[in-house]
Formats: sequence, structure tokens, C-alpha cells
Amino acid sequence: MKIHPTAIIADGARLAASVTVGPYAVIESDTRVGERTEIRAHACVKRLTTIGADCHVHEGAVIGGEPQDLAFGGGDSLVRVGDRCTIREGVTIHRGTQPGSETIVGSDCYLMAYAHVAHNCRLGTRVIIANNVALAGHIEIADRAFISGGVVVHQFCRLGRLAMVGGNAKIVQDCLPFVTTDGVPGRACGLNVVGLRRAGFTATELRTLKEAYRLLLRAGLALDEALGQLADLNDANVNELIEFVRGSTRGFCHE
Repeated sequence: MKIHPTAIIADGARLAASVTVGPYAVIESDTRVGERTEIRAHACVKRLTTIGADCHVHEGAVIGGEPQDLAFGGGDSLVRVGDRCTIREGVTIHRGTQPGSETIVGSDCYLMAYAHVAHNCRLGTRVIIANNVALAGHIEIADRAFISGGVVVHQFCRLGRLAMVGGNAKIVQDCLPFVTTDGVPGRACGLNVVGLRRAGFTATELRTLKEAYRLLLRAGLALDEALGQLADLNDANVNELIEFVRGSTRGFCHE
């Protein structure tokens, strides 16, 4: 364990033997930090936070702060960060509002400088959040979503798997999986083709998703009729899209 002499480590903190802690970092009690994780200068890991293995927490990040929620009345809520995450300068991640609730960042996520993850958010694996993104409370982001710089997302919104959001967009409804959403307010503007190809989607899968996109957003069909025609495509990715739409409570971003 490499701990700089100016760092402050509370007695109740549990650090793996291979953790590195930089100058003036603070790690409070009731925290866990996994193997080979690095906490850099002036970063703060607050109480009731768990960080997995092989993570890099950069300068000035604050993980586990109390929620910015007028409903917060104290109590032990949590933050959990998975393995192999990179959390860049000035990122803030707040714990849940209700006692026992959690804010979760999955494994292999990359949070760029000054991003904010509010209380009770849930991020899947391999999520990328660019600089200055602001996530309100109770947002759900599925695996491999990409959120560009300066995006603001309304509370309780969901972002589907492999969704992409363009820079400075204002998101007030759910963002469909596999789709690029952009604008103020956010609007669907085609498949996330580059992201899908990088994820290994075949040409056949892309053609099927393009047909699903056309039926759902361009064919002028009533929603139930569109979902019925999507089901007729008999495709696993399209079925995921159907379930996402059916599970939406705020509605989703149309073209």
C-alpha cells in the first residue's frame, strides 16, 4: 500500500493492500477500496462508499457525497463503483436519498472531468460520460451508452443500451437503445451506427434495427401498431427495443 504522508485515512476505511493514495486525499470511515485502485491528490472518498479494483480516481473528485435533494433526511445510503472505472478530475457522485438506497456505477465506466452523477442513479457497464454532463436523480443508463459533453438529463429518465446522446443536448424523456439522440429538447436522429459497429453488430442486425427505427419513428403508425410490427421482425435486439418502449413512464424521444 502506498499512502502519501499528507493523505487522511479514517480508521474505519478498508483499503486493499495494493491501493495507492495521493497527496491530501481524504478517505472517510465505512469505505472500501479494491485492489490496485489509485486515489489521486485531493480526491475525497466519503463514508458509505465502495470502489472496486483497478479504478483510477483523479484529482479533486468527490465520491459518496450527500445527495442534493431536499427530501434527504440523513441516514445511511450508499455509493457503489465497480471495477476498472476511470473517474476524472472534479467528478461528483452522490449517494442515495433514502436510507439503504444506492447510487451505482457499473464496471468499466469512464466519467470525464466535472461530470455529476446524482442520487439513486444507476449506470451499467462500459458507460462513457463526457465532460460537464449533469445527471439528475434516479436516472438509469444501460450498458455501453455514450453521453457527450455538456448534456443535461432530467430525473427519472432512462437511456437504453448503446444509446448515444449528442453534445449539449437537453434530455427530458427516455433515449431509445441503439439510437442517437440530440438537440434541445432531445430528439432521435438515427441509429448509433458507429457505436453498434464497434460493439460487433453485423450488417444484418443493423438492417433489422434500421427497419425497426423506420416502423417506430417514421412510418406514422400508432404506437401499438408499430410495436406489433416490430414484434413481427422476430429479432432479439428489436425485442429489447420493444421492452424499453413498453417500460417507459416519461415517454421517449421521437424524431
